[in-house]
Amino acid sequence: MKTSEAHVALESEFYMYSASMTARSTFFYPICMGDFIYEPEYYQHRNSYDSFELMYISSGNMTYDLDGREEKAEAGSMLLLDCYLPHGYWTSSGWEAVWLHFDGPMARAYYQLITSRFGNLLPMNESSPAVRGLRHLYEVFSSNEPIREAMISKLITDILTSLLLLKQADAECDSNAERIEEAVSYIGEHFAEDISVGDMAAHAMLSTFHFIRLFKAATGFTPHEYLVNTRIDTARFLLKTTGDSPKQICFSTGFSSESAFCTCFRKKTGKTPTGYRRSFADR
Repeated sequence: MKTSEAHVALESEFYMYSASMTARSTFFYPICMGDFIYEPEYYQHRNSYDSFELMYISSGNMTYDLDGREEKAEAGSMLLLDCYLPHGYWTSSGWEAVWLHFDGPMARAYYQLITSRFGNLLPMNESSPAVRGLRHLYEVFSSNEPIREAMISKLITDILTSLLLLKQADAECDSNAERIEEAVSYIGEHFAEDISVGDMAAHAMLSTFHFIRLFKAATGFTPHEYLVNTRIDTARFLLKTTGDSPKQICFSTGFSSESAFCTCFRKKTGKTPTGYRRSFADR
């Protein structure tokens, strides 16, 4: 599809995708994807665009703003944004980029893990697995071939995993970073179960005290906070994308009772689960 967005070159193209309910509850899934040439004076700002975004900048430069924090991005870099937060980007000289808006039950866990280690802006080159994967995904859409959602999910997973495997001098020799990465993956796989901080520490082969200290230093959250955030983020996702009742979602995300779920959900979002679902239905 061609875009009519101001200060985007006419040869730019994008594709929208409406994922199935199975994909929304199980896979990583794309929302929209494009290959844009942004002209000088381009400006975009959103309070929220419910998704996460990957953008590879192949030429030019731009400035992005994420929740009030600005940073300049040059050619040869990959940008990873949480678009649930206020965000924007602009340029005085122009840039070209291939971009993907995506989501999924594990999207936030991957986002937090990647950005906690490398930040939102990652140096990258055209031959890197992440860039090749992003361009391959774009080719799938531009070819107009039938979309196989499990395959698309694997491509997105591979892109995100390749970002996690980036090596920096300090991360490469730090075995503790790998242990915390394993712990985050463990939470992502077992958050719906009755797991404790002691279970997480044992999985990371660290004492509980040492594990809590290292985990917070790496992620900005205590292990318990991270576990609760993962459960709430998953509950939010399910409330928006499925017809499951709040009671079903409560127990499927690892909460021990409806009252504990509702109290925690309201504390994190300012709304009850039912009120949160209604707010999206009314849009």
